[in-house]
Amino acid sequence: MLVDSHCHLDFPELAGRLDGVVAAMREHQVSHALCISVTLQDFPQVRAIAERFEHIYGTVGVHPDYPDVPEVGVEELVRLAHHPKIVAIGETGLDYYRIKEDNDWQRERFRTHIRAARRCGKPLVVHTRDAAADTLRIMREEEAREVGGVMHCFTGDWETARAAMDLGFYISFSGIVTFKNAQSLKEVARQVPLERMLVETDSPYLAPVPHRGKTNEPALVRYVAAEIARLRDVEVSEIAAQTTKNFFQLFRI
Repeated sequence: MLVDSHCHLDFPELAGRLDGVVAAMREHQVSHALCISVTLQDFPQVRAIAERFEHIYGTVGVHPDYPDVPEVGVEELVRLAHHPKIVAIGETGLDYYRIKEDNDWQRERFRTHIRAARRCGKPLVVHTRDAAADTLRIMREEEAREVGGVMHCFTGDWETARAAMDLGFYISFSGIVTFKNAQSLKEVARQVPLERMLVETDSPYLAPVPHRGKTNEPALVRYVAAEIARLRDVEVSEIAAQTTKNFFQLFRI
């Protein structure tokens, strides 16, 4: 069995056909999924999906790509995280790809999420794009190792991966690892210890080869696992077993 450690089932591309998405998961032996919050306005839908399906869990957080939403405080995040199906804080982090200047608000938002995670004792789901140095620096300064978490949809280099693992974080690979032009990422996937690895879809985005360009969904996480198995010359069952074990261990399910 496999687990999709990061998906957005509340997004319009998937929310209207949830029963079919869940049926496809079952058909392709994807036993669980983690539905990720990106704004507090949409969090009620994330929570409702987690409550509706026994094998789906949720997170609470505000993504760094949303500059025009109200800022969230530590107390509010802690309050919303106090739910048996909400297992992590995030998606949080830094993204300098789309917003290149005046990013102090992003850094402060990230710090708020780390402080909330430490307060409620739940791990972090971290997004970083073109911001690895600042992401790692803030994680160290805010003692994120106290709760750990996952560097989701990882696209960085080995040094970044190793630094994150030194802080107690897992490295999660998405459909990007199946892309032909992702040779450096494929090398990282060969090096990350299986005990520190997760797999994800980030659906409805980043559909893996051979579905690239189409709507992604949790059932397709099997292609991510298959590519990692190919890169490491092991059976897919080994990748599935270890990443599933890691998921339950990290999120304390």
